[in-house]
Amino acid sequence: MTGKQDTTRIRSTTIVAVRREGHVALAGDGQVTLGDHAIKHTGRKVLRLMDGKVLAGFAGGAADALSLLDRVENHLRETHGDLERAVMQFAKEWRTDRMLRRLEAMLLVANDRHTFVLSGNGDVLRPDEDVIAIGSGGAMAHAAALALIRHTELPAETIAREAIGIAGRLCIYTNDQVTVEVL
Repeated sequence: MTGKQDTTRIRSTTIVAVRREGHVALAGDGQVTLGDHAIKHTGRKVLRLMDGKVLAGFAGGAADALSLLDRVENHLRETHGDLERAVMQFAKEWRTDRMLRRLEAMLLVANDRHTFVLSGNGDVLRPDEDVIAIGSGGAMAHAAALALIRHTELPAETIAREAIGIAGRLCIYTNDQVTVEVL
Protein backbone atom coordinates (compact mmCIF):
# COMPACT_ATOMS: atom_id res chain seq x y z
CA MET A 1 0.00 0.00 0.00
CA THR A 2 1.45 3.33 -1.02
CA GLY A 3 -0.81 5.47 1.10
CA LYS A 4 -2.71 6.73 -1.93
CA GLN A 5 -6.43 7.29 -1.70
CA ASP A 6 -8.51 4.56 -3.41
CA THR A 7 -9.53 6.08 -6.71
CA THR A 8 -11.42 3.08 -8.08
CA ARG A 9 -13.98 4.53 -10.42
CA ILE A 10 -17.57 3.75 -9.55
CA ARG A 11 -19.62 2.91 -12.62
CA SER A 12 -23.24 2.02 -12.85
CA THR A 13 -26.53 2.89 -14.32
CA THR A 14 -28.31 3.53 -17.53
CA ILE A 15 -31.28 5.90 -17.47
CA VAL A 16 -33.50 6.62 -20.48
CA ALA A 17 -36.50 8.93 -20.94
CA VAL A 18 -39.02 8.43 -23.75
CA ARG A 19 -41.97 10.67 -24.66
CA ARG A 20 -44.81 9.42 -26.81
CA GLU A 21 -48.52 10.17 -27.16
CA GLY A 22 -48.74 12.40 -24.09
CA HIS A 23 -46.80 10.05 -21.80
CA VAL A 24 -43.23 10.15 -20.54
CA ALA A 25 -41.50 7.02 -19.29
CA LEU A 26 -38.25 7.03 -17.32
CA ALA A 27 -36.44 3.70 -17.01
CA GLY A 28 -33.25 2.69 -15.24
CA ASP A 29 -31.34 -0.50 -14.69
CA GLY A 30 -30.44 -1.86 -11.28
CA GLN A 31 -26.74 -2.61 -11.51
CA VAL A 32 -24.29 -0.90 -9.20
CA THR A 33 -20.64 -1.55 -9.96
CA LEU A 34 -17.44 -0.87 -8.06
CA GLY A 35 -14.48 -1.22 -10.39
CA ASP A 36 -14.99 -4.45 -12.31
CA HIS A 37 -17.29 -5.98 -9.68
CA ALA A 38 -21.10 -5.78 -9.73
CA ILE A 39 -21.96 -5.31 -6.06
CA LYS A 40 -25.72 -4.80 -6.37
CA HIS A 41 -28.20 -5.87 -9.03
CA THR A 42 -31.45 -4.26 -7.86
CA GLY A 43 -30.56 -0.63 -7.22
CA ARG A 44 -33.39 1.85 -7.73
CA LYS A 45 -32.26 4.93 -9.65
CA VAL A 46 -35.60 6.20 -10.94
CA LEU A 47 -37.75 8.13 -8.47
CA ARG A 48 -40.83 10.34 -8.28
CA LEU A 49 -40.54 13.87 -6.89
CA MET A 50 -43.03 16.60 -6.07
CA ASP A 51 -45.87 14.30 -5.02
CA GLY A 52 -45.35 12.11 -8.08
CA LYS A 53 -45.57 14.91 -10.66
CA VAL A 54 -41.88 14.81 -11.63
CA LEU A 55 -39.78 11.80 -12.57
CA ALA A 56 -36.05 11.75 -11.87
CA GLY A 57 -33.25 9.35 -12.69
CA PHE A 58 -29.61 9.54 -11.76
CA ALA A 59 -26.25 8.21 -12.86
CA GLY A 60 -23.18 8.39 -10.68
CA GLY A 61 -22.76 8.20 -6.95
CA ALA A 62 -26.08 7.41 -5.27
CA ALA A 63 -25.44 9.52 -2.16
CA ASP A 64 -24.34 12.45 -4.34
CA ALA A 65 -27.34 12.08 -6.62
CA LEU A 66 -29.83 11.86 -3.75
CA SER A 67 -28.37 15.03 -2.22
CA LEU A 68 -28.78 16.77 -5.57
CA LEU A 69 -32.33 15.49 -6.01
CA ASP A 70 -33.24 16.93 -2.59
CA ARG A 71 -32.07 20.31 -3.90
CA VAL A 72 -34.04 19.89 -7.13
CA GLU A 73 -37.16 19.10 -5.13
CA ASN A 74 -36.60 22.18 -2.94
CA HIS A 75 -36.41 24.34 -6.07
CA LEU A 76 -39.57 22.68 -7.40
CA ARG A 77 -41.40 23.64 -4.22
CA GLU A 78 -40.06 27.21 -4.39
CA THR A 79 -41.28 27.54 -8.00
CA HIS A 80 -44.61 25.84 -7.27
CA GLY A 81 -43.78 22.89 -9.51
CA ASP A 82 -42.44 24.87 -12.49
CA LEU A 83 -39.82 22.36 -13.65
CA GLU A 84 -38.14 24.66 -16.16
CA ARG A 85 -37.58 27.45 -13.61
CA ALA A 86 -36.59 24.97 -10.91
CA VAL A 87 -33.88 23.29 -13.00
CA MET A 88 -32.44 26.65 -14.08
CA GLN A 89 -32.20 27.81 -10.47
CA PHE A 90 -30.80 24.44 -9.40
CA ALA A 91 -28.15 24.47 -12.16
CA LYS A 92 -26.93 27.89 -11.02
CA GLU A 93 -26.70 26.64 -7.44
CA TRP A 94 -24.91 23.43 -8.48
CA ARG A 95 -22.44 25.35 -10.61
CA THR A 96 -21.61 28.02 -8.01
CA ASP A 97 -21.71 26.08 -4.72
CA ARG A 98 -18.26 24.69 -3.91
CA MET A 99 -19.59 21.65 -2.05
CA LEU A 100 -22.17 20.76 -4.69
CA ARG A 101 -19.60 21.03 -7.50
CA ARG A 102 -17.72 18.12 -5.95
CA LEU A 103 -20.70 15.81 -6.17
CA GLU A 104 -20.39 13.29 -8.99
CA ALA A 105 -23.70 12.55 -10.64
CA MET A 106 -25.88 13.42 -13.61
CA LEU A 107 -29.62 13.84 -13.37
CA LEU A 108 -32.43 13.31 -15.85
CA VAL A 109 -35.73 14.93 -14.82
CA ALA A 110 -39.09 15.04 -16.58
CA ASN A 111 -42.65 16.13 -16.05
CA ASP A 112 -45.70 16.04 -18.30
CA ARG A 113 -44.25 18.83 -20.50
CA HIS A 114 -40.44 18.91 -20.26
CA THR A 115 -37.38 16.66 -20.06
CA PHE A 116 -33.97 17.92 -18.90
CA VAL A 117 -30.49 16.53 -18.35
CA LEU A 118 -28.56 18.27 -15.57
CA SER A 119 -24.83 18.12 -14.92
CA GLY A 120 -22.41 19.62 -12.43
CA ASN A 121 -20.91 21.77 -15.18
CA GLY A 122 -24.05 23.87 -15.09
CA ASP A 123 -25.56 22.15 -18.12
CA VAL A 124 -29.31 22.17 -18.48
CA LEU A 125 -30.01 20.27 -21.67
CA ARG A 126 -33.40 19.83 -23.28
CA PRO A 127 -33.29 17.08 -25.91
CA ASP A 128 -34.27 17.85 -29.51
CA GLU A 129 -36.12 14.57 -29.80
CA ASP A 130 -38.48 12.64 -27.55
CA VAL A 131 -35.65 10.41 -26.28
CA ILE A 132 -32.62 11.07 -24.05
CA ALA A 133 -30.37 8.84 -21.96
CA ILE A 134 -27.50 9.15 -19.46
CA GLY A 135 -25.08 6.85 -17.70
CA SER A 136 -22.71 4.08 -18.65
CA GLY A 137 -25.03 2.56 -21.24
CA GLY A 138 -26.71 5.84 -22.11
CA ALA A 139 -25.52 6.00 -25.73
CA MET A 140 -26.70 2.45 -26.37
CA ALA A 141 -30.10 2.97 -24.71
CA HIS A 142 -30.50 6.28 -26.56
CA ALA A 143 -29.81 4.66 -29.94
CA ALA A 144 -32.14 1.74 -29.21
CA ALA A 145 -34.96 4.03 -28.07
CA LEU A 146 -34.55 6.29 -31.11
CA ALA A 147 -34.81 3.32 -33.46
CA LEU A 148 -37.89 2.02 -31.64
CA ILE A 149 -39.64 5.39 -31.52
CA ARG A 150 -38.99 5.98 -35.23
CA HIS A 151 -39.89 2.54 -36.51
CA THR A 152 -42.57 1.13 -34.18
CA GLU A 153 -45.84 2.17 -32.61
CA LEU A 154 -44.84 0.88 -29.17
CA PRO A 155 -45.84 2.99 -26.15
CA ALA A 156 -43.25 5.04 -24.25
CA GLU A 157 -43.03 2.58 -21.35
CA THR A 158 -42.31 -0.40 -23.62
CA ILE A 159 -39.69 1.53 -25.60
CA ALA A 160 -37.93 2.68 -22.41
CA ARG A 161 -37.94 -0.84 -20.96
CA GLU A 162 -36.66 -2.40 -24.20
CA ALA A 163 -33.95 0.28 -24.62
CA ILE A 164 -32.57 -0.54 -21.17
CA GLY A 165 -32.72 -4.24 -22.02
CA ILE A 166 -30.71 -3.68 -25.21
CA ALA A 167 -28.16 -1.54 -23.39
CA GLY A 168 -27.91 -4.26 -20.74
CA ARG A 169 -26.89 -6.78 -23.39
CA LEU A 170 -24.11 -4.48 -24.63
CA CYS A 171 -22.85 -2.48 -21.64
CA ILE A 172 -21.12 -4.38 -18.85
CA TYR A 173 -22.25 -1.70 -16.36
CA THR A 174 -25.97 -2.16 -17.14
CA ASN A 175 -28.23 -5.07 -16.25
CA ASP A 176 -31.78 -6.26 -16.99
CA GLN A 177 -33.31 -5.35 -13.60
CA VAL A 178 -35.40 -2.45 -14.92
CA THR A 179 -37.42 0.11 -12.97
CA VAL A 180 -39.88 2.19 -15.01
CA GLU A 181 -42.00 5.14 -13.91
CA VAL A 182 -44.57 6.75 -16.22
CA LEU A 183 -46.46 10.05 -16.25
